[in-house]
Amino acid sequence: MVAMTHRHLNLAGIVLAGGRSRRMGRDKASMDWDGRPLLSTVVDVVAQRCDPVLVTAAQTSQAYVELGQADGLTWITTEEIGTGPLGGLVVALEAAAAAGSPAAFVCATDMPLIEPELIDELLRGLTVSTDAVIAYDSERAHPMAGIYRTRVAPRLAELLATGEQRMTAALDAIVTHRVTVSNPDWLTNVDAPEDVHRLRTA
Repeated sequence: MVAMTHRHLNLAGIVLAGGRSRRMGRDKASMDWDGRPLLSTVVDVVAQRCDPVLVTAAQTSQAYVELGQADGLTWITTEEIGTGPLGGLVVALEAAAAAGSPAAFVCATDMPLIEPELIDELLRGLTVSTDAVIAYDSERAHPMAGIYRTRVAPRLAELLATGEQRMTAALDAIVTHRVTVSNPDWLTNVDAPEDVHRLRTA
């Protein structure tokens, strides 16, 4: 079987940026990373494999307030406040489907070490019958680093309508394949100031 590539698949990108960043104490999307907002750094990496790249956050989120007018960012702002990452995922998958993409790579905005090779490795695990391919680091799955078929948006919307917000529940509701990635550092996220300090001094 020929390995799937982003060019074969017309792969969209989705960066979830609507989190409240409680532990960080400030918005992570606009946080400086090598002289640029962290969100812009992540979007640039995702754009090496994906087109379009969609950033999802509510209009009232700190990320959108601070970066909503930034050049080169395409925002999806229709998610409801309080629906968590699953709410953002649903509206972004719907937008990606409307743009003609059958699948989308999904990640969080707080992954400063992400590389396009992560997307390549996940694509190799995607089959016709698979709804999602999720990164695994030998300890746990990472629902916020995966490729999702846009066809699952209605099923996930139904799940969201029941009050469910957990990404793990979403994975259980669809056909999910987990792929152990070759470099777990790609999956590193920064949740608190000490995480940022650790990465910058490593």
